[in-house]
Amino acid sequence: MVSAAISAFGTAFPPPLDQRAAWDEFFAEHYAGSRIAARLWTNSGVRTRHAAVDPRSESLALASTGARMRRFVDEAIPLGKSAVDASLAAAGLTPADVDAFTVVSCTGYATPGIDILLARDLGMPESVQRLNVGHMGCYAALPALATVADAAVARGQVGVMLCVELTSLHLQPPTDDLEQVVAHSLFSDGAAAIVVTPDAPGLELVDFVACTDAATAEEMRWDVTDLGFRMTLSPQVPVVLEANAARVTSGLLARQGLTIADVDHWAVHPGGPKIITSIAKALDLDEDAVTVSRDVLRDHGNCSSATILVVLDELVRQRTPTRGQHIVAMAFGPGLTLYMALLRVR
Repeated sequence: MVSAAISAFGTAFPPPLDQRAAWDEFFAEHYAGSRIAARLWTNSGVRTRHAAVDPRSESLALASTGARMRRFVDEAIPLGKSAVDASLAAAGLTPADVDAFTVVSCTGYATPGIDILLARDLGMPESVQRLNVGHMGCYAALPALATVADAAVARGQVGVMLCVELTSLHLQPPTDDLEQVVAHSLFSDGAAAIVVTPDAPGLELVDFVACTDAATAEEMRWDVTDLGFRMTLSPQVPVVLEANAARVTSGLLARQGLTIADVDHWAVHPGGPKIITSIAKALDLDEDAVTVSRDVLRDHGNCSSATILVVLDELVRQRTPTRGQHIVAMAFGPGLTLYMALLRVR
């Protein structure tokens, strides 16, 4: 039976922005010196983020959504190209080898989409099949990955998936809404690409599962406004995820005759430090199991959909999983949605 595997990763980031410097040189004044805001900022778990638009030199807080979308195209094209180039080089492939190209983003839109523009600039075939996944939020990489895997299995396609997110474009006007402070303290910019090939060495994509707790849909939102996209991020999010994580994980694993104890490595989307802690508690994981997730949050912030791919890439680099080991990747987003993938090293 044909199976699909992630055979290579590629990442790209805008210039780094020190978290403390961002507060001292912009956000402290932006939030009128609020001590609560300062404490939330300090406790974000982020040390370095990345910003295509550095608010210290250029604030988009009052820019129109149209202006932000035009900027998205300008910034996303070179960033996405760099990530895709890196993934193809790591896989030993060229753009001409790509059958299907999937682009994921919840931070910008354009028509023609950046999928078309990037395929053109990269030199992919005119016959390349494209899919553009938008506004699903931080978990979007996993349902998109499932679609790419299906194409590899059903039609033998070589696929490239790119997640490119530019949250710095969505700086909001000053507010005393603490959920906005939390969002601005966590979210960052970045791009991550993967190559998925049929029957290749790498991380075999074994199974996927989703759980949407619609009763808690208002706890996490990403609303399109006249001044960009505005995040709602309730402090109840870690509580909801903790309540569902063990049941959903066990269901995913049981379909393969596995249990939580059989999982060798965990790739947990670092939506924030409390989310990582809640997942570890729900699954009874020790701190070492989520160290890579905390490292990614510390060094890159939360890059929305791109983040889980960055975590997987770092996990492979740091832990060098061996043949036959199992990895569970999970990410969370609006809905409130929990999405998971089971991978096996081959």
